[in-house]
Amino acid sequence: MSTTQSDRLRGLLEPLVSAMDLDLEEIEVSRAGRRRVLRIVVDSDEGVELDACAELSRVISQKLDETDVMGDEEYVLEVSSPGADRPLTEHRHYVRATGRLARFQLQAGEELVARILTVDDEGIDLEVPGVKGRRPTARRIEFPEIAKARVEIEFNRKDKKEEEA
Repeated sequence: MSTTQSDRLRGLLEPLVSAMDLDLEEIEVSRAGRRRVLRIVVDSDEGVELDACAELSRVISQKLDETDVMGDEEYVLEVSSPGADRPLTEHRHYVRATGRLARFQLQAGEELVARILTVDDEGIDLEVPGVKGRRPTARRIEFPEIAKARVEIEFNRKDKKEEEA
């Protein structure tokens, strides 16, 4: 996707997404056979419900029909939320992942799996699980130390809603 088209799409769609109290995380245009696919990924602090994706899809579709930003070729519009194991790249991603287990690749080459406890402007406080019955330990990582980070999928994780009940 050209920078110009990407910028035009972002400029057109960001106000629509923001009006629904969502964050525009990603815009991708790719080829699928003869058609193009426009993928829009949105998120919020509370997550994104399927109904919100469907409503946003209708609003975006209507707006795209009113403009020529996608050109004359056919395209398929997909609006979704990020996957459960998506990369953590923005400060807000770390905040939303508070309480979750994440895998970190550090700039020094170390790999670490730990639970995110708190996030501030400089970095994150983690709980590193203990090994062989040992207690978990606390660790602080500053953002510049992180090369990559990704939420780990936990099948036995207690949901925040369950903990509050």
